[in-house]
Amino acid sequence: MRSEVIPSSPALREPLPAVLWPLLFGNFVIGTGVMAVPGTLDEISRDLAVSVSTAGQLISAGALLMCVGAPLCASVVAGWDRRLLLSLSMLWYAALHLACAFAPGFASLLPLRVLALVPPAIFTPQAAASLGLLVPLGQRGRAITFIFLGWSLASVVGMPLSALVGGTLGWRSAMVLVAALSVLSAAWVWRALPTGVKPPALSFAAWQQTLRSRPLMIVVSVTVLSAAGQFVLFSYMAPYFRQKLGLEPGALSLYFLCFGAFGLAGNVLMTRHIDRIGAARCVMIGLALMAASFVLFPLGVSLPLAMLVTVPWALGCFSTNSAQQARLVGMAPDLASATVALNSSAMYAGQAVGAAAGGWLIARGGMDSLHWAGVAGVLAAMAASTLASRFASAKH
Repeated sequence: MRSEVIPSSPALREPLPAVLWPLLFGNFVIGTGVMAVPGTLDEISRDLAVSVSTAGQLISAGALLMCVGAPLCASVVAGWDRRLLLSLSMLWYAALHLACAFAPGFASLLPLRVLALVPPAIFTPQAAASLGLLVPLGQRGRAITFIFLGWSLASVVGMPLSALVGGTLGWRSAMVLVAALSVLSAAWVWRALPTGVKPPALSFAAWQQTLRSRPLMIVVSVTVLSAAGQFVLFSYMAPYFRQKLGLEPGALSLYFLCFGAFGLAGNVLMTRHIDRIGAARCVMIGLALMAASFVLFPLGVSLPLAMLVTVPWALGCFSTNSAQQARLVGMAPDLASATVALNSSAMYAGQAVGAAAGGWLIARGGMDSLHWAGVAGVLAAMAASTLASRFASAKH
């Protein structure tokens, strides 16, 4: 029996509604699919006989599609019932990942991978934008960070699993795994979500208001800079650790498992405390943790040490983006559909920039410089976050 849309009412300490679980799982599947390529980049490079920097184009090109697609899709699908929209997007995800699994070469895999990443431009921002109709106002910050736990779980389970499957059975098997999970997600969303969840479409004037808001756009730039700093290194962690430490698939999977476990812990802590601490402060804490990891990154000269220096980065990685979403919604609730889509777009833009920059450095023998590029990106994000808070305070 399908539940009805939950009316908005203050309920700060009430349990979150069960309807959020399929949205969390959907983000888990989306995150697993997005991170499947970084986790299997070595295998793709060897199997298709291309360089690591060339294989990295799968990350940057896909991220560019997600960057452009998120705001465009927010306008195109504005009037769609979210139950139908989110279910269809996961079926698309399944079909295209299956097609990727059977791609005969890199030339065919690249466009298929780009098309496969249309659903992340839809599911993550539109699921978050729907929360205003699914949870009371007082639970909105918790609800946003809760469904973003799916991305943390993807790093705990999805990325290590895809790395292990890709390293033992081949990267094509990892794509089939994502396809199967996507079908399950589509079925759960269709069964659990109520009908009639249609966040109000934003007018052209509302988009203008969003784009002209200096505080909002500076907050969005924080996401771009943070993601760029991270993905300079994150995109190439598999070849980096294979080259530096000689890690085999099992050890690499263990490393990703450690990263994901602390990423999940960071997001859980953020979910519990964000409404008390405040989203802007949570963002700054997360960025500072990531900067610390990047500075210490060269000290990871063994697997245990590499895991240890990664812990602050993992704690801040997914929790910071969750806090960014909550920060934007809190600054302008009426513009949430636009700002959440723009923030997702910004995250993917940062991924594209970071992956491209990392590939450029690697092609020029700069594997050892990746972490310093990460430091620069995160420090720039911290400066932008401080500026955004000042403008927001001045506005009020």
